[in-house]
Amino acid sequence: MLAARLQRPLPIILGILFATLANHAAAGLAGSYFDDLLNGLWLRWILGISFLSVAVWALFPDKYAGNDKAIGHRAGAFMSTLVGFFLAEIGDKTQIATVGLARLEQFNPVVPATTLGMMLANIPAVLIGDRIADKLPVKSIRITAAVVFILLGVLTLAGVGE
Repeated sequence: MLAARLQRPLPIILGILFATLANHAAAGLAGSYFDDLLNGLWLRWILGISFLSVAVWALFPDKYAGNDKAIGHRAGAFMSTLVGFFLAEIGDKTQIATVGLARLEQFNPVVPATTLGMMLANIPAVLIGDRIADKLPVKSIRITAAVVFILLGVLTLAGVGE
């Protein structure tokens, strides 16, 4: 939506990058903190159930309920994207997954990897989203994401990797 409205791909991509880095760094720190604070079998269950919940959540499309006429009005494309994307991603599937993965792994490999994943998904959307949005198999993408999160949930509950 930002790309179509503002038509400034580079500042939008940079805004997404910095918003994602900040968002995922906070999520990674939370996951690392919970690793030190909480240990044990019950935490494994919380994480496993969280992954399974994200799997269910992945099956439902995100909905936009804002006023796109206000976007970019006073702030430039970079700041509009930075603030808007950061706020939109708080508590989103990727942030929750980052918390869980940082808990299971470590902050250093998880945050760059989840940020890279977000950028790989968002850069094409910014550059060519309007032209290919109707051609993407969105339902298949959602189902694949759900399967991945189910696998993560089951492996976490089974204690694989501990």
